[in-house]
Amino acid sequence: QVRFVESGGGLVQPGGSLRLSCAPSGIIFSIYHMGWYRQAPGKQRELVATFTRDGITNYADSVKGRFTISRDNAKNTVYLQMSSLEPDDTAGYYCNTVPPRSSAWGQGTQVTVSS
Repeated sequence: QVRFVESGGGLVQPGGSLRLSCAPSGIIFSIYHMGWYRQAPGKQRELVATFTRDGITNYADSVKGRFTISRDNAKNTVYLQMSSLEPDDTAGYYCNTVPPRSSAWGQGTQVTVSS
């Protein structure tokens, strides 16, 4: 069974940085496009960053230039480096394949940007 475990969230001041990690299990990690999603209270879950199996990255306009997605296939881990964080980045952050596997959503990791 596929399972995603996210970590690295926390409380940070505006302008700060965080690095999120995700360690999937139960899948051959390297053959999938991987993504980071986020969901803020009262809003739909959105895809913010993608790292394809071919090494191509894509970002939502709202995070472009501030977030960097990376993956280490040997460690079966995908990362999201977040910089210049803004209060609007406050959300639960989740990793999943792209497109997402509906049964594989993990607990996510909460990121709160506040002074």
